Amino acid sequence: MEIPEMLKGYIDEDRKFNQLPGKRQKNKQTLMLEFLANQFELNKKYSEKEVNEILNQHHSFNDPATLRRLMFGKGLINRTLDGKEYWLEVKS
Repeated sequence: MEIPEMLKGYIDEDRKFNQLPGKRQKNKQTLMLEFLANQFELNKKYSEKEVNEILNQHHSFNDPATLRRLMFGKGLINRTLDGKEYWLEVKS
């Protein structure tokens, strides 16, 4: 999947996100989180470690926990109550 043009200013030389758009940049932040969510497979369960590994492949600011929380908060991914399993949430 190609990185949206609007996010090109957040990409480093390794083609990873080098920062999270700030709170005032909600559209860009949402676009980034949607891009990251699209890196997960439908109908597959992931451990927290696996989620972090996938997220770390696409960002260089070393904060997969924040990305996980934001993706969960936006309903892009879901998880069990204990946080042991994550999955891509299907939008209806």
